Amino acid sequence: MQTQYETIIIISPLLTDDQMKEVAVKFRDYLTSNQAEIVHEENWGLRKLAYPIKKKSTGFYNLIEFKADPSLIQRLEIEYKRDERVLRFLTVSQNKHAMAFSERRKRGEFRRTERKERSSVEQD
Repeated sequence: MQTQYETIIIISPLLTDDQMKEVAVKFRDYLTSNQAEIVHEENWGLRKLAYPIKKKSTGFYNLIEFKADPSLIQRLEIEYKRDERVLRFLTVSQNKHAMAFSERRKRGEFRRTERKERSSVEQD
């Protein structure tokens, strides 16, 4: 039985754009070669970290949503740990509410709502 997961990887900011994309492709290929189905992928670009990690204050964020057998997750996280270009990672299982939110985010509904709320607050 396949479960839907979401994984976010923070990649070292010292890499070029091509090297960063190479890291993202490496893990996407790892997933597909282990019978995972990629549902969605987003590159969030270079962002400021909440706190320094390995003396770095920024990192490239990459999100991958996929369906896979639960036994794959442990092997995937070992691959993340082996790659020194990965600063941090987080893999979570998605329930029906998380999947619904993810669909809304993909369509852009969440961002538009957030902007509307901010603009109405700013007008007051």
